[in-house]
Amino acid sequence: MDAELRSSFLEAKGRRATVLVVDDSPDIRRYLTLALEIDHYKVETASSGEEAFQRLRDGCAAAIVLLDLQMPGMDGLETLHYLRQLRPDLKVIMCSAVEDPEVMEQAARLGAQAYLVKPVQQLYLSAAVERCLRAGCEKSADQRLKTEVLAMVPPALRPK
Repeated sequence: MDAELRSSFLEAKGRRATVLVVDDSPDIRRYLTLALEIDHYKVETASSGEEAFQRLRDGCAAAIVLLDLQMPGMDGLETLHYLRQLRPDLKVIMCSAVEDPEVMEQAARLGAQAYLVKPVQQLYLSAAVERCLRAGCEKSADQRLKTEVLAMVPPALRPK
């Protein structure tokens, strides 16, 4: 499908919310962008935590940030901390090959709504984004999503 036809198709279908994809890997950024565009989201990208923070500070209207954990410079958890200070209402989905329950719990404590393990499957990505968008309409949804993230942690490793 050529770019003009594709653009018209997406306009006709109506683009949904904007997602900012933050990952230091160009291949991962391309894959996630394509996966999100299939679901008709508008996608912006950043290759580092610093760039993501700057883009949001400069007015990027992302409703959701899909944030890699391991990046040079400011890692995903540090980026998450600063993004929450900048825009407390921003929905953040962590995305990493790291399956460490302590890291998942730390991300939840810092305000991540979900944690996807790479390689990210389209179905899980779509579900996490939709859940985050629905949560914006419900007052207690953030706490429920944090609880769901913690539910992935084995009981013996959960914080007391």
